[in-house]
Amino acid sequence: MAEKHVVQWHGSYSVGMKLVDEQHMELIKLTNKLFANCLAGQQKIRATFIQTIREAVDYVGYHFSTEEKIMERVNYPGFAEHKKQHGDFVREVLTKVEEFNAGKPRAPLTFVYFLRDWVLHHIAVSDKKMGDYVLALSRSGELHKMTLKVKKDENSDRVQIQ
Repeated sequence: MAEKHVVQWHGSYSVGMKLVDEQHMELIKLTNKLFANCLAGQQKIRATFIQTIREAVDYVGYHFSTEEKIMERVNYPGFAEHKKQHGDFVREVLTKVEEFNAGKPRAPLTFVYFLRDWVLHHIAVSDKKMGDYVLALSRSGELHKMTLKVKKDENSDRVQIQ
């Protein structure tokens, strides 16, 4: 039986930066993993939801850090608002986890749809603006004057922005 997805990556979601696009693809995979757990029934949800949420929150934190370091390095004018959106997201995740811990039966599925909608909206609007800004800097030659080093973390598959 084919695996069901709540969202799939599409090329139109690309922000034009390979590293950021790869991270967005991973966020979509995590969203689909949560969705698959929801479809597997209440026992599966109880056994895996918090663990999967932790994995998702960890990855989202890593992703937000990547974006924020890029924005800082390129002096992105929308940095403060973008970072605020990241903080709002984290607060909403904590609310959803509290709902799950309080025993609300639809909390996991509600969270999946929240995550899907937030990720897609954030990519389509905020991250696209950031990507357009970085690409404009690149086309103008200004990006080459900035130091933006990307290196692989020795202890994981992740990369670090310096």
